[in-house]
Amino acid sequence: MSSTSEVQGRVEWRREASPVGYPDALEAMERRVAAIRAGTAPELVWLLEHPPLYTAGTSARPEDLRPGAAFPVFETGRGGQFTYHGPGQRIAYAMLDLRRRGQDVRTYVRDLEAWVIAALARLGVEGERREGRVGIWVDRGPHPLGGRREDKIAAIGVRVRHWVTFHGLSLNVSCDLSHFSGIVPCGISDARYGVTSLRALGIDATMEQVDQALAEAFSSIFET
Repeated sequence: MSSTSEVQGRVEWRREASPVGYPDALEAMERRVAAIRAGTAPELVWLLEHPPLYTAGTSARPEDLRPGAAFPVFETGRGGQFTYHGPGQRIAYAMLDLRRRGQDVRTYVRDLEAWVIAALARLGVEGERREGRVGIWVDRGPHPLGGRREDKIAAIGVRVRHWVTFHGLSLNVSCDLSHFSGIVPCGISDARYGVTSLRALGIDATMEQVDQALAEAFSSIFET
């Protein structure tokens, strides 16, 4: 893996230049979480892309993996259901020590949501929370079936071990949205709720611009 790294306060930021295989990412997160817990490495925000794949969280239902799904499926210990990862999607794996951040998992998840919302605002997109639907959503206006059309632009799934977090969030930048068709994303089958990306919203942001927005927004939400 070819990467660049810098430290902001007590948090290291690492950016990968090429896609990282999912098993390799899991192994690297496991090592870093253990080191953070032992006090031998700083907290880490790891920015990367994966090759096309699906992940199954601890609440994933087999029926939500559609027949003929084209990409490999990896089981993972994060919360949540099925989601897609692939090129053009910014993954932000956050390995943070909640022992110095309040030891409150629910607050941590809310902070992750606030982080994404603040980053999207810097890119000209209004992201919103929805009660009962994890992730960040964009209101697309009235839906022909009634109510509002709402598309998910970012997914969140976390795991916490001995008060150190891993996994994190995925933000759709310019990924191929048809790749979500192999799953019921996050178990939500209501036709009014889909997926979107910055590109689909008309935002032609580079991954570097997305990373800058994430870095700026992080310091506004989390202590660094």
